[in-house]
Amino acid sequence: MEHRPRPPAPGFFAGRHPGRPGLAVFLNAGDPPLGRLPEIAAALDEQGVDCLELAVPFPGSVTDGPVIRRSARRALDAGTTAAGVLATVAAVRPSLRRLRIALLADWSHTVKDIGEERFTREAAAAGCDGLLLHGLPPRRRDTYLDAAAQAALPTVATCYAVSTAPVVARAAADATAYVYLVAHYGRSGTDRPLDRAALARTVTALRGATPAPVAVGFGVRTAADVSLLGAAGADAAVVGSAAVARIERAHTERRDPSGELVRLVGELGVRPAGPPTDDERTDRHEVLD
Repeated sequence: MEHRPRPPAPGFFAGRHPGRPGLAVFLNAGDPPLGRLPEIAAALDEQGVDCLELAVPFPGSVTDGPVIRRSARRALDAGTTAAGVLATVAAVRPSLRRLRIALLADWSHTVKDIGEERFTREAAAAGCDGLLLHGLPPRRRDTYLDAAAQAALPTVATCYAVSTAPVVARAAADATAYVYLVAHYGRSGTDRPLDRAALARTVTALRGATPAPVAVGFGVRTAADVSLLGAAGADAAVVGSAAVARIERAHTERRDPSGELVRLVGELGVRPAGPPTDDERTDRHEVLD
């Protein structure tokens, strides 16, 4: 079954310029409880965060480290379900000005039993701006992409900085929301340094194959990391374990989770998008050279 290609969705990392990447923040829905999501989303929106990568929690992720796995377990123990996540997104999404919501769902735990067609339709109806489907079997890829296209739901595709050319090309072809470029193999939460040269090469390859923006994650913790990704040409940085660790700290130390995330965004030094400065009026390829 062939999916119908569509242009990338407007809104993801819009207004960002070379050397000034946007920010996506990853959280497990339900940690903290879903009732806190409206205030958290509003706080991130107010801070100029571009994207909330919101995961439907599932157990035992092989790609996540202990911080995110503990978070998923807390959310599941609190009774978080996919239906509850979509209902909360539907309530939150209309009030957001800049923040876009990219839903992350696991195929085996969330989508397999109800099917790609129904899940993509329900995610689109809830107001999700994009979908990243984790653990999708290759044999289901075209079925999923066709269902997403039918639902007018933009898709997030992934590849690694060290992926082969065919894999990078496949991600470029499949992405209608953005490409999530994983900085290196391994589990989330790693402290391995980012390889600017490898990332720049892959970003350049993606640029030549898709108009979709490129967001880079895994190992992004500091303002220096975000700056490095800007120098590599990325449209955005994805902060996962560092954000989830702030939620965990808020839980154990009885702090406000929204306030913890606001402080993290400030420390990362990501400014709200706006018109480029004179220094930023540079062709993207010059930044990569």
